[in-house]
Amino acid sequence: MLMTNLKILAVILGTVTLYTVLASAIPQIESEVPQELTLGADFSSDELVAAGEDLYQGAGGCVACHGLGTRAPNLLADEGGTGQIGARCADREPGKDCKAYLHEALVQPMAYIVEGYEPIMPDMSRTLSPTQIWALVAYLESLGGTVTVTADDIGDTGSGGGETPAAGGAPPPGGGGALAAGSTDPMEIWAAGGCGACHQLKGEGGPIGPPLDDIGATRDREYIRRAILDPGADVATGYEAVAGVMPPTFGGSLTAAQLEALIDMLAGEG
Repeated sequence: MLMTNLKILAVILGTVTLYTVLASAIPQIESEVPQELTLGADFSSDELVAAGEDLYQGAGGCVACHGLGTRAPNLLADEGGTGQIGARCADREPGKDCKAYLHEALVQPMAYIVEGYEPIMPDMSRTLSPTQIWALVAYLESLGGTVTVTADDIGDTGSGGGETPAAGGAPPPGGGGALAAGSTDPMEIWAAGGCGACHQLKGEGGPIGPPLDDIGATRDREYIRRAILDPGADVATGYEAVAGVMPPTFGGSLTAAQLEALIDMLAGEG
């Protein structure tokens, strides 16, 4: 009897050890967070353009949709003989010059939808600071055009010009609960994160991503958590064409409490 118990104990310990080793070998999900942009008093256009390019290619998540010109216009390449975005932006929307159009496209993306594309662009002022927005504008202007963003646009303190960011604002350096000013009310988080632009909930929202009213009936909490933090890990059947549209930055813009509150609501536990 003693030998049998020892064998069972050995099997249990071996199993626990095996899964511990496997768990430690799995890479942890970590979103790339847009770091705050600080510019000196005498910054140059080249510095602003370089900062905008870093955001575009990296933490801004722009290439997920604008890299191929399938889900959204390809901003880096020629489009229909009109050149790169800096060459064609002034002719996009009547009454707006290039700078005004690009700024509007980033902070009020539903104001003008380019013909032939779906309204899937999120409001970037929810995840980027005004200074970062203007850096992106400068970079996009530089692609075939002339940079016209100045210190007057950005403001003496770096707080930015133009429209005020939407509720929730931009994350502080390193992210961490900027959405909804740190509120743990799941519907405030939902609104601040712009989730309704793509997903339907309680009969409201966009048709771009899967509706989420009953996701808790078919998916467990870990699946929902992974879908928020690493949206490219699992693509819902029928939505392959919009894979990559959801930004992978929520791990840096939600606190742990906010993340769990959102999961509770979606899982039907909140």
